[in-house]
Amino acid sequence: MVTSAREEPADTLVIGFISLLTLSAFLTQFVFRALDDNRLTSWQWVFAETDLAGMSGLLVAGIVAAYVLSRVSLPERRAAGVLALSAFLAAAVFWREPEVIVDAARYFTQAKHLETYGIGYFIAEWGREVSAWTDLPLVPFLYGTIFGLGGERRVLIQLFTTLLFSGTVVLTYLLGKTLWDETVGLYAGGLLLGMPYLLTQVPLMLVDVPTMFFLTLAVFSVTKALRAGGAGWIALSSAAVALAFLSKYSTWLWLTVLPLVLAVHVRRAPRLVLRRGALIALAPMVLAGAVLVLKHDVVAQQLGLLQGYQLPGLRRWRESFVSTFFFQIHPFITAAALYSGVAAVRKRDWRYSIIAWAWLLAVLMRAERIRYLVPVLPMLALMASYGLREIGSREVRRFAACCIVLSSLLVAGFAYLPHLMRMSAVNLRDAGNYADSIEGGTVEVVALPQGQAGINPAVSVALLDLFTGKRITHQNGSPGSPPREKVETSPLRFTWEHRDPAYYTAPAGGSKGEAAVIVISERVGQSLPEAIERKIAGYHLARTFQVSDEWFQYQTVVRIYQPLERAPTGRRQ
Repeated sequence: MVTSAREEPADTLVIGFISLLTLSAFLTQFVFRALDDNRLTSWQWVFAETDLAGMSGLLVAGIVAAYVLSRVSLPERRAAGVLALSAFLAAAVFWREPEVIVDAARYFTQAKHLETYGIGYFIAEWGREVSAWTDLPLVPFLYGTIFGLGGERRVLIQLFTTLLFSGTVVLTYLLGKTLWDETVGLYAGGLLLGMPYLLTQVPLMLVDVPTMFFLTLAVFSVTKALRAGGAGWIALSSAAVALAFLSKYSTWLWLTVLPLVLAVHVRRAPRLVLRRGALIALAPMVLAGAVLVLKHDVVAQQLGLLQGYQLPGLRRWRESFVSTFFFQIHPFITAAALYSGVAAVRKRDWRYSIIAWAWLLAVLMRAERIRYLVPVLPMLALMASYGLREIGSREVRRFAACCIVLSSLLVAGFAYLPHLMRMSAVNLRDAGNYADSIEGGTVEVVALPQGQAGINPAVSVALLDLFTGKRITHQNGSPGSPPREKVETSPLRFTWEHRDPAYYTAPAGGSKGEAAVIVISERVGQSLPEAIERKIAGYHLARTFQVSDEWFQYQTVVRIYQPLERAPTGRRQ
């Protein structure tokens, strides 16, 4: 539906100014990209090989498209569907990226335990044979269930996480609409697409995006339950809180917003709201008690790791707020969020404290790493939307929001994604696909020491396994771990406490000595152990995948050796 309202001359001037500001913001980011210390998508790396003129041209085209889109009014009854579809399509573009964060190996291994041995084993052995590190079980449980139902295919995980991202966008819209109005909700949902870093995380086999969904669901459903009551909303909100509780330990901190939600609404009808709050809290409290009773030793060990290792690690592995709020999130979002605080104080709007609470905690705790902040990005989008609402002109407000979203999508798609595709992690993806074209059901994987990276090479096996349907055998030898004091402060410490799962060491089917051999190394031409040289004496080097990057010490160059009579028969799509 196209708006019929005529644009005021003053609006035309402001729209022109926002257009120039949008382009200027990008050029400023580009010039000062050395200030971006993000550990994955720093602008120093992302724009190392990007044509500035070409990118600027794309942004100009994006600004023109933003103007056209800002003329369109979205009917309220279709808003949620349009937001969900837009979010899904935007995130699906990134399905091509490899698993660029090594933590995915943990969650894949945990999920494969459930797929291989069943739900009972998974629950009984969580924290024991199923190494849990500092993870909670819900998301790996869901991943393992997906593997069990649909097969061990990465695309199913990506479909699931992308649907959760779309759901988060809709929930953000609904929360803003419930607390304030349609305007705050609509812009908040859209502004989640104005965070380029977030789009890169959606397809990865991690826990951050699912946690974001469950946390947002908990805050929204509790808000609705306290306002509207009813058995359905109370049951949903109670379940949502329980799911968020089991998603990630940091969520326990973010869930402290729920008493604040209660306090904001209690003035409506104190007895009624307090009774509803008590009913909502009952099931999560019972669940928490059951978890602590049944897994008290595991939880105690994990909390010890979080306090003694993870919390101090925040100081060592941090990324600056400049990186997070000026580069990885569109700076207009940051500016609008900051202004929203002024507007809320001026209006004495206590509802605003619900969306600001998590970010107040993040600043006070100096949680300066964007990955740890992913679950509360919807609250930042709501803050920014609250600030944008202060723009009097509807046309100007729409145009500003469209500029934020379209310029961020262009940067993410034409700079971030090519950067991710240049990482050596792409070798594991391509090697896994190639391995599926090899005859036989089993491959043997050899992971050579990663001397420079300080990482246990065995973790590469799980990342390769994610991309192939072949049965893998692997003997985890002694890679020679670094000194204990160095391991204890390493961000890759979990890889040294990794135990090779039994499903990799089980006897391989078929005739001995006929399986292809896959060697994962940190550099091209890295020498092989004498035992491996003897094993592949009757083999030929069939393929080498040797993309390497200059940004990370952890590299995964892959060589595939096949018996001389073997040849590839096809390739899995």
